Amino acid sequence: MYAIIETGGKQIKVEEGSVIFVEKLDAAEGSTVEFDKVLFADGKIGHPFLEGAKVTGVVEKQGKGRKITIVKYKAKKSSTRRKQGHRQPYTRIKIESIEA
Repeated sequence: MYAIIETGGKQIKVEEGSVIFVEKLDAAEGSTVEFDKVLFADGKIGHPFLEGAKVTGVVEKQGKGRKITIVKYKAKKSSTRRKQGHRQPYTRIKIESIEA
């Protein structure tokens, strides 16, 4: 059985035992998190969310993604070149159970 949840402005398909990467959540490693915004589970579609449905998972890791480089440049100006890096924080979660 699988479910579709909404977290961090994204919709994610999850199954029991699967590992997902979501936008950073304020939860310690090893703690349990519950997702109440379940859009689809067990063949039922929510309008917009299913009542009483929840997905439970355990936080495995808080980390940062790979580094991306941002370069800003303006033509015809010799002093407007800028280089910047960014690493997006994420939370790695292992899905324990799906209750529909």
